[in-house]
Amino acid sequence: MAFLSKKEKDNKQEKKKKPVWREWLDAAVFAIIAATIIRTFLFEAYTIPTGSMEGSLLVNDFLFVSKVAYGPRIPMTPLAVPLVHNTMPLTGGKSYTDAVQWKYHRLPGFGNVERYDVVVFNFPAGDTVALEVQQDKDYYALLRESNYDRQGIKNNYTVISRPVDKEENYIKRCIGIAGDVVEVKDAIVYVNGEKAKSFPHSKLFYTVKTNETGFSDDFLEENNIEKFASDGRNYMLGIENQDVDMVKKLSNVIFIQPMLQPKGVVPEETGQWTYPQDTVNFKWNRDNYGPITIPKAGTTVQLTPQNIALYRRVIKNYEGNNIEEHDGKIFINDKEAASYTFKMDYYWMMGDNRDNSADSRYWGFVPIDHVVGKAWFVWLSYSKEGLFHGLRWKRLFHSIHSLEK
Repeated sequence: MAFLSKKEKDNKQEKKKKPVWREWLDAAVFAIIAATIIRTFLFEAYTIPTGSMEGSLLVNDFLFVSKVAYGPRIPMTPLAVPLVHNTMPLTGGKSYTDAVQWKYHRLPGFGNVERYDVVVFNFPAGDTVALEVQQDKDYYALLRESNYDRQGIKNNYTVISRPVDKEENYIKRCIGIAGDVVEVKDAIVYVNGEKAKSFPHSKLFYTVKTNETGFSDDFLEENNIEKFASDGRNYMLGIENQDVDMVKKLSNVIFIQPMLQPKGVVPEETGQWTYPQDTVNFKWNRDNYGPITIPKAGTTVQLTPQNIALYRRVIKNYEGNNIEEHDGKIFINDKEAASYTFKMDYYWMMGDNRDNSADSRYWGFVPIDHVVGKAWFVWLSYSKEGLFHGLRWKRLFHSIHSLEK
């Protein structure tokens, strides 16, 4: 039997040793795989981009979203660039290919979506996108507001379709779960006939009349009050629930009242029309809406020409059926249908900044297959401008539950 000398062994080990670039490459691949697994099945970082959840969550709050709260969703579009949502950084363009699509499946989690949870989900109306204006309005709103038909929009904008899990991420509060009846009366939300839970940092628009002194910008910022319009005496302000009484008691305030859209009055601007945008059968607005029943898997609803607008998108876009309407009759998958049984559970999502939130009142139900996860805690928060610009120290490493109190 031949034995290697110590020198020969050392030479052999040196030959087997990986070059530095290979070690770095292996480490990078491992890190990407580990981060992808964590992001897909455990939790994901998310940034609050708009003020629709103020003042519970603020612009530039950085938070973690728990995937295990409701059960992690198996990727439906598996062929994608790791750690990128739907658009390539720097270069732009799609970060995925929809050549392979998997059916919706969710692993077991710690619970289900509950009323008043703060939920991250894929934007239901984001299945079709006009890229040039997607930050301002969704494709369907653009279609209603513009003078173009679908072909005209395609001729003037870059229009693409996105799979469910590659639609933009939204964050709202779940007001109604499957089977609930939701109604808004003079900006007060009712669920199953009872007043919904009120959160201290939720906001509404108010008309405030003052004497000649008005409000300083510092006062408004200190109390997280949004100023939308003012002539120095009359103000349109977004005020948190907890601060309304405080503003009423100020010596320079003559009166304060919420800015309400009256019951039965449909806004003139099509951009303010509420779901299902059928102004003949549903004369609803943001402050007086419903009642509307949230679809639940296994339940059956009767279909009529008067109510089909409520369910058309559910039946076609979310549950994958062909639906047509002829001579007052409804056909689903080429068969006349007087009823429909839902396949999935749905939810009703609304922003805490109630009058400054594009939510379910405008685009309808959120299917369970669009649900990403539950907002968990804020790990970083900062303000870019104003009196209190910089880190918001009091928000760091606070749970969503503690911040909404």
